[in-house]
Amino acid sequence: QVQLVESGGGLVQAGGSLRLSCAASGTLFSINAMGWYRQAPGKQRELVADMTSGGMTNYADSVKGRFTISRNDAKNTVYLQMNSLKPEDTAVYYCAARSRESSGGLYDYWGQGTQVTVSS
Repeated sequence: QVQLVESGGGLVQAGGSLRLSCAASGTLFSINAMGWYRQAPGKQRELVADMTSGGMTNYADSVKGRFTISRNDAKNTVYLQMNSLKPEDTAVYYCAARSRESSGGLYDYWGQGTQVTVSS
C-alpha cells in the first residue's frame, strides 16, 4: 500500500508561483512513476506532469515551460513547481503514483488533492 499526501496549494495572483509537494509512504519499492493531475469544475481530470523512476518527464502542453516536476528520493517527496500561473490553472491538484503491478500503465494510487486558485 502507498499513501500520498499533497501540500502547498493556495490562492495566488496570476503570474505568481506555487510549489506543491507530495510525500509518499508505504511500500515505496513498488512505485515506478509519480505524477501530478488536476481537475477543474466541470472538466475531466488531466495529467499535468509525471516522472518515471528513470527520470523521464512528461508535461501537458498547457503547462510546458511553466511547470517543473522534480523529486527528492531521500525525502520520498515529489514536487511540482508552478510558475507564471494563469487563472485557467485553477483546479484541485492530485498527486498520483503508479505501481509496478499496475495494469495498462494506469496510476493506481492517489492523494487527497490540494486546491490551487489563481486570481486575475
